[in-house]
Amino acid sequence: MMALFRDIYERRELLWILVARNLKIRYKSSALGFFWTLLNPIFLIVIYATFLSILKFNPGTPEFLPMLVIGIIVWQCLAMCIGDSMQTILGNSTLIKKTAFPRIVLPLAMVKANFVNFLLSSVVLVVYLQVVNMPISAAYWLPVVMLTHFALCLGVSLVLSCSNVFFRDTEHIVSVLMLAWFFMTPIIYPFDYIPARFQALAFLNPLTGVVTAYRGILMSSDTAGPGLLVMSFLVSWLVLVVGILVFQKLQVRFAEEM
Repeated sequence: MMALFRDIYERRELLWILVARNLKIRYKSSALGFFWTLLNPIFLIVIYATFLSILKFNPGTPEFLPMLVIGIIVWQCLAMCIGDSMQTILGNSTLIKKTAFPRIVLPLAMVKANFVNFLLSSVVLVVYLQVVNMPISAAYWLPVVMLTHFALCLGVSLVLSCSNVFFRDTEHIVSVLMLAWFFMTPIIYPFDYIPARFQALAFLNPLTGVVTAYRGILMSSDTAGPGLLVMSFLVSWLVLVVGILVFQKLQVRFAEEM
């Protein structure tokens, strides 16, 4: 494992070149370019606020819209990483066949690029939360939550980028599983809607802990017991470890499968 980290560090320039390339590709031929990263969360907030008002939807709490927006933005980051992971290896077949470098740099660069978008979106989110008087508490835990979020995105992306090389139906299966994962995670509802007897089981879903922790910090609400959060965070890091092990084992066969 240490040898892998050393290889990544030695290729850090390549890593950042790939991150920049991924960001440029996402906004290629776009008139507003990176401004879309800031505009997307603004539009998201406006759209949800407008339609909730039109439908006269009353969830019984003024915190519902901020809670919903936080959940959606956190989910979108994971969904973008998973969607991009399908072509992370296949889309770089020429580079893989002709150049010697640690292959893990490719999914790592993709996830980092998506996290740049996430961090910029988070700036808009924080400003919005301040406007609606949502207090931020325990901000010193935010780097831990973000790092765990990153670990989860990278771990899942590593597994799926490999799987799609050997089993091309992965993309279709994942599209169905993502819908199930979305509704199994408290994104459009607070975690306390989950019956108490099922809450421990719900936090085996690593994204449940991540979303709940973001809400606890950014809204000073929707918090869960520390034991449940720790359990969920440990699952996220376990996903990363499994992802690295799977990727390292299968990467030697990438070239022959393309």
